[in-house]
Amino acid sequence: MITAIERIPLEQRKQVKEITLDMANNMNLVAKICFPNARIVTDRFHVVKLATEALQHVRVQHRWKAIEDENEAIEAAKKEGKKYKPILLSNGDTKKQLLARNRDILAKKKNDWTQNQKQRAELLFNLYPNIERAYKHTLEFRDIYEEKEKVKAKQQFEL
Repeated sequence: MITAIERIPLEQRKQVKEITLDMANNMNLVAKICFPNARIVTDRFHVVKLATEALQHVRVQHRWKAIEDENEAIEAAKKEGKKYKPILLSNGDTKKQLLARNRDILAKKKNDWTQNQKQRAELLFNLYPNIERAYKHTLEFRDIYEEKEKVKAKQQFEL
């Protein structure tokens, strides 16, 4: 790739002021070698995606714990010769189901939620306040990247 780009005269490549890349290190290296005066910017999509994945990781950790708790409760019921009856939340979900069914909700902004999704999110946030905090931080982060004024966005990052 570098060989192909180097066919462009260095003087022309030095005029490039900014390059937007994903987070792949190999492209970062190519950009630095081929465009020595360019500022390298990570594209918004990949940065926001990373923040969203971190939020989902928090949810999945809780889900695995809920699965583990349910499996232990099933085993305890078996030992007592009883049939396991899961605890149902006000919307009819178990904790495990609630955590599974909120995946898409957490990827959306509140304004885009249906009434059913609002109810599920409220239950989720009441049971798992750290998921709500992570969700709010993810939204704040997305909002910075959606800010039209660069100066304003930079100030928000520096807060």
